[in-house]
Amino acid sequence: MSSKPVFTTTHGSLYQGDCMELLASLDDNSVDVIFADPPFNLNKDYGKGIRDDLAEGEYLDWCAEWIKESCRVLAPGGAFWLYNLPRWNIELGHKLNENGMLFRHWVAIDIKMLLPIPGRLYPSHYSLLYYTKGKPKTFERPRLPIQVCRHCGGDVKDYGGHRNKMNPAGVNVSDVWTDIPPVRHRKTKSRGANQLSEKLLERVISISSVEGDLVLDPFGGSGTTFAVAERMHRKWLGTELGDVEPIIARLEGREFYVAAPNRGDAAKGNTSKAPSGERVRPSPS
Repeated sequence: MSSKPVFTTTHGSLYQGDCMELLASLDDNSVDVIFADPPFNLNKDYGKGIRDDLAEGEYLDWCAEWIKESCRVLAPGGAFWLYNLPRWNIELGHKLNENGMLFRHWVAIDIKMLLPIPGRLYPSHYSLLYYTKGKPKTFERPRLPIQVCRHCGGDVKDYGGHRNKMNPAGVNVSDVWTDIPPVRHRKTKSRGANQLSEKLLERVISISSVEGDLVLDPFGGSGTTFAVAERMHRKWLGTELGDVEPIIARLEGREFYVAAPNRGDAAKGNTSKAPSGERVRPSPS
C-alpha cells in the first residue's frame, strides 16, 4: 500500500492496498466507528490475481488477523459493525468476543436476493454484527415512520389500541431491518460486484457516531461508507485492494458506467482464479 492516499476529500482519505497495511499504520484507540464488509469467500470475481476462494480455515485465520487489528485501533466506546453471511458471522462473532468486544446486536438485514437452496430453508437475510469496545459512547436509536397501507393510506397495525400514544416520530428500529433495498439499478450501481445501500450506512453511522467522528472501512468496495460519511460530516478513512476508480468517480460525483455481469444483482456466478501457486488476500466486497 502506498504511504500516500490515492484520493482525499474534505473529510477523508482513500488508500489502495491490503487492509492490514492500513490498520498496522494506525495508532491504538484512534478510530470511533469501524464498518467492515469483507469478502464472503464465495469465489466472486474481484479482478486479476485476487482470490475469493480460500479454504475455510485460511479464510477464518485471515479474518481473525484484521479483526484483531481493528479492535486495537478502535477507541473505547467505539462501535464495530461487521456485515457478512450468517454462516461466517457465527464464527467471526467469536473472534470479536475473544478480543474483549461487547456484543450489542445481531441485526438481520432482510434482502431476498438469493435463490432457494434444495434441502434448506429459503435464505433471506444477511447478518450485521454490532459490537462496541466497552459501553458505547454514542448510541442514537432511530425511528421509522409508522407503516401505512399503500392503497388506502390507513395504518397497517393498530399497536394494541394504543396508536394515539405512539411517538409522532415513529416506531423504534428493531434488530430486523426490512427496509434496506438492494442496489440493482445501473444508475445507482458503481461496480460489477455487490454494492451496499446508502440507507444501510446512513443508519449505522447515525446510530453510533456524531459529526466529526472518524469512521474506518477497511474494505472500501464501491465506496458507500466513504460517500455517506462525507455527506454526514464524519471524518473517514479506508482502503481498497482492487480497482479504486469507481470509488473516486463516485466521490467526485462523476458517472461510472458498469457493464452488468448478467448473473444476478450481486455478481453471483462470477469466478476468480489466481495463477497457480500464487497466494493473494481476498478483495473487499
